[in-house]
Amino acid sequence: MNSPSDTPSSAERPAVTDAELLTAHINGDPHAFSEIVKRHRDRMWAVALRTLGDPDEAADAVQDAFVSAYRKAGTFRGEAAVTTWLHRIVVNACLDRMRRKSVRPVADDELIEAAERDTPMPDQTGEREVSMEVSAALKMLPTDQRAALVLVDMMGYSVEDAAQVLEVPSGTVKSRCARGRAKLAPILSHLRNRSDLSRVSSAKGAELRDG
Repeated sequence: MNSPSDTPSSAERPAVTDAELLTAHINGDPHAFSEIVKRHRDRMWAVALRTLGDPDEAADAVQDAFVSAYRKAGTFRGEAAVTTWLHRIVVNACLDRMRRKSVRPVADDELIEAAERDTPMPDQTGEREVSMEVSAALKMLPTDQRAALVLVDMMGYSVEDAAQVLEVPSGTVKSRCARGRAKLAPILSHLRNRSDLSRVSSAKGAELRDG
C-alpha cells in the first residue's frame, strides 16, 4: 500500500486534456463536458461579444454553440485542437445570427460620412468609450471581415489559427483583415494613438492596425 508521500498531490497529477475530457463525454461521463464549458466559456463569450456587439445575442450564440458541441462531440476527429473546434462552432453560431438579421454592410462613402459626423469631443476618454466605438464600427463590416478582425486583431489569434477556426486559407484571412482595416480606418483613425486602446481587448488590444 502506498504511503501518503507516494500519492501524487492534485498539483502533481497531470492535467486532463481537453481531448481526454471530450472522449470521456462521448463515453458517457456526466461531468466531463461541464469541465470543458468551465475551461472555455469566458473566451468563447469574449469572441461572441466582440463579433456580435450585443450581450444578449452573444449569450444566445454561446449557448447555441455549447449545445451544438455537446450533441456533435462524436464528430470531433482531432484534426485541430478542441479549443479551435469550439471556437469554430461559436464563430459559426455568431455568423448565423448575423446573417439571419440580414444586416446590410455599410458602403465606403457612408463610412467616410460617419467618420466626419462622429468626430469625438476631447473629453470622450476612457476604456469604455473606446470599446463602444470599436464595437459600433465593427458592426458596419460584412460578416466575414468582422469575424477575421475579431479573431486576429482583438483576440490575438495568429492568422494561421484564425484560418483554422474560420476554415479558410490563411491568405483569405489576411485579405479579409486588410479590407476590414481599410474600411474602419476613417472612423477609428482618431484612436490610433490612444494609450487606453491597448487595454480594450484581453489579448492584443482592440487597436485596428494598418497593413
